[in-house]
Amino acid sequence: MSASSPRKAASDETELNDKPVRYIIQNLERTYGVPENRRASDPLDMLIKIILSQATSDTNSHRTFAALKKRFPTWDTALRARTATIAETIRSGGLANQKAAVIKDVLRQIKEDHGTLDLSFLHDLSSEEADNYLSQFRGIGPKTRACTLLFACRKEVFPLDTHIFRVLRRIGLISHKCTDARAHAIMNKIVPPGKFYSFHVNLIRHGRTLCRPREPLCERCPVVEYCDYGQEKI
Repeated sequence: MSASSPRKAASDETELNDKPVRYIIQNLERTYGVPENRRASDPLDMLIKIILSQATSDTNSHRTFAALKKRFPTWDTALRARTATIAETIRSGGLANQKAAVIKDVLRQIKEDHGTLDLSFLHDLSSEEADNYLSQFRGIGPKTRACTLLFACRKEVFPLDTHIFRVLRRIGLISHKCTDARAHAIMNKIVPPGKFYSFHVNLIRHGRTLCRPREPLCERCPVVEYCDYGQEKI
């Protein structure tokens, strides 16, 4: 049976009802603070930044985005360039050929759809409408779409990265067999309004500092009382 089947979905919802998400968020905020996404930004810039951030460090992705903007001051100039030229410009960020192809395809399709390289209209769409629009692009998955909409448009969508998947699985908010798309759908449903950005950022902080891949520091964890993995370990 697939992870998206009605029976599986019902099982997921039953398990989720046992987890006090608001208290988990609250305890993380007491430990790491309450991060705020104060200012909306350009969605197309953000989309390209998220594409460049895949499978590399924050430092590398920032560097490659700066190099891309220096080489191509406008996205129209990038669209006119060869894919190989874009790839060479972002080589230091890894997966350059793959990322360059995705970027070029995204720019081409936006231009064909709207006649201009501008995604500012996403600000005026609902979260679902904006996500549906971005889902048409090849190589743009749930995390990339969610990051773009959360960070640039301040929409209430929940991106999951490697750290977040690990923490949520250990806590028991999502199962180990849960698909990427299903996990995003679950979190979009259970995160309280106004807490999408805070929960996302603090889960990353938590995954990097305490709930590490190896030798997690469960004895110092602020949410260990709600965590299936932590309860077994301590």
